[in-house]
Amino acid sequence: MRTCAATVTRQLLVAAAAAMALLPEILPAEAAMDQVPIGLPNCPTSCGNVSVPYPFGISSGCYLPGFSLTCDTSHTPPRLLLGDDTLQVTDIFVNNSTLRAHGPEISVRGSIATGEIANGTWGGQGWGLADGGPYVLSAGHNEFIIAGCHLFAELLVAGSDLVVNSCGSVCSENPEAELPIMRTNGRCKKCSGIRCCQAGIPIGRTSYDVRLALVANLVRANNPYLVPAFSVLIAEEGWFDANTAFNVKAEESGAVRTTVPVLLAWTTYFTISNGSSGYYTCKCWDGYQGNPYLAGECQALIVGLGVGSGGALLFLVLGNTFLVHKVKARRKEKQRQRFFKQNRGQLLQQLISQRADISERMIISLEEIDKAANNFDKARELGNGGHGTVYKGILSRILSSLHVVAIKRSKIVIQKEIDEFINEVAILSQINHTNVVKLHGCCLETEVPPLIYEFISNGTLYNHLHVEALVSLSWTNRLRIAVEVARVLTYLHSFISMPVIHRDIKSPNILLDENLTVKLSDFGASRYIPINETGVHTAVQVTLGYLDPMYHSTGHLTKKNDVYSFGVLLIELLTRKKPVSYRSNEGYSLVVHFVTLLSQGNSFNHILDPQVLREGGGEVVDVALLAALCVKFIGDERPTMRHVEMALEGIHAATEDVSRNMTDDESEEIGFYSGV
Repeated sequence: MRTCAATVTRQLLVAAAAAMALLPEILPAEAAMDQVPIGLPNCPTSCGNVSVPYPFGISSGCYLPGFSLTCDTSHTPPRLLLGDDTLQVTDIFVNNSTLRAHGPEISVRGSIATGEIANGTWGGQGWGLADGGPYVLSAGHNEFIIAGCHLFAELLVAGSDLVVNSCGSVCSENPEAELPIMRTNGRCKKCSGIRCCQAGIPIGRTSYDVRLALVANLVRANNPYLVPAFSVLIAEEGWFDANTAFNVKAEESGAVRTTVPVLLAWTTYFTISNGSSGYYTCKCWDGYQGNPYLAGECQALIVGLGVGSGGALLFLVLGNTFLVHKVKARRKEKQRQRFFKQNRGQLLQQLISQRADISERMIISLEEIDKAANNFDKARELGNGGHGTVYKGILSRILSSLHVVAIKRSKIVIQKEIDEFINEVAILSQINHTNVVKLHGCCLETEVPPLIYEFISNGTLYNHLHVEALVSLSWTNRLRIAVEVARVLTYLHSFISMPVIHRDIKSPNILLDENLTVKLSDFGASRYIPINETGVHTAVQVTLGYLDPMYHSTGHLTKKNDVYSFGVLLIELLTRKKPVSYRSNEGYSLVVHFVTLLSQGNSFNHILDPQVLREGGGEVVDVALLAALCVKFIGDERPTMRHVEMALEGIHAATEDVSRNMTDDESEEIGFYSGV
């Protein structure tokens, strides 16, 4: 029995040791919590003695838009600044989305000695508190304060007559001999109006106006305190100490004034292509602690159990094993729910609910994605682009059988990539066209969700055109490809309920299947255009070389931007030269050099692909002239995609008629030169 008992004890101790090894995952000590990252990899996370957690950052690429801070190292210790050296950040509280900043008092302009109303402002763009930015004064945690005699002040929303709160303060004949009367109000003691007053600020804004006046009926002509020293400020609730406030001297004394702490709140802004927008903040679930803006950094907080007996030890071993599994499962599930909500899963479900053919299988689990891509094995990579890496995968859910798919996963985790994912899903789930790559589904359970497309086996138009061999795609195929791209752009611009501007037409985004049929891809940058509008203003986003110069200068996005990019694509098909990197001897871009030579007549042949000269006829000039129309600088002078499609259809049909009427010898000659 002793041997048996000893064996059981040893087994329990071994199991306990194993369980204890896992305890840091569910019972993190303070030291372990200190190890949890608070910022993005390779990003500085402190300035002086202030921690700088993500979404904030002090280096490029280390913060969300609007959350850039400055570390001023000209001071000792360095100071963390928001805005134009007006607000100094001293604390950042990620858990409740607030930060503490120190700034100046409200500077009042005008003289109140003669009974006039003086004015002042707090906040604004120079302070880093611009409208549309992430910061506002935290409502309910700051207060409006006046310290002085015979004063009445109003706090207003900047630029309006909306009064947020008001405050009045009076004094006796000799205010230096009296003490302010304090009353408990809410969480703190506050001035009652004798020598000072404090009023709450229930409305959080980026800036406020202040109106200040003397309480005329309390001012006596022989009162030596007719023009009193005063302070007007906004401060964090609980900071103001009325008993020491009156050490502040009059402004004309030249005394250096202390900075005043305030509590700012922040939110992050999102918008998607259909115009929906909103604000959100990230928080860890109850029972978790860490930085909720970083994936997987909310850690569980569980109280450990003491081991005082064999029974307690057994309970610890079995209980902790269960807890490890339970906590990990709960953490994983909560993280998935957070990502699902963050990635607008409900919006996606609404969008696809009208498509019965895809609604049930559109949303795919993370386990299925990992299995399909073999945990995103590097050997499965099909290519890398500006928006991410594409992997070859095999899914069993599609068509109820093993099916080869392409899985696109973003390289980096930034809000822009998430917005582009949502945009692409929203658009592709509404489009059904033979020349648009089919979207099979997506996974919403990761921070930047992967997209699953039909697998297109023959690469991109770019890969086919820009090979080292002398012969590339035949002229006939190039012309047909141009027709198919024009056809799908016409469909996007004119034949769907909400027109779409692709915004990134280029040869790398044109996939070709085994029959060299066009499959247009990459709708992450695309935008809906309401039918009753001609365009929208957006941040410029098109690949250089294909970029409409008018869009670049104005930011006004219209359908003619796609027409310009398509014109560049026609030039690329005619010349086999790369629009992004091409420079002539004179330093001209491909478009400028092409149009210049076209206008010179005989010199034009020098820029054309020799294969096009051999295989093409008079239609080459027709296509070149059409391309020149598409790349005109003034957008209104360009044709619509519908007109471009009709012109190309006519050119292509005439070419096919000529081909059918060729002699066998002529066909063999073209086949020899084109390599087909």
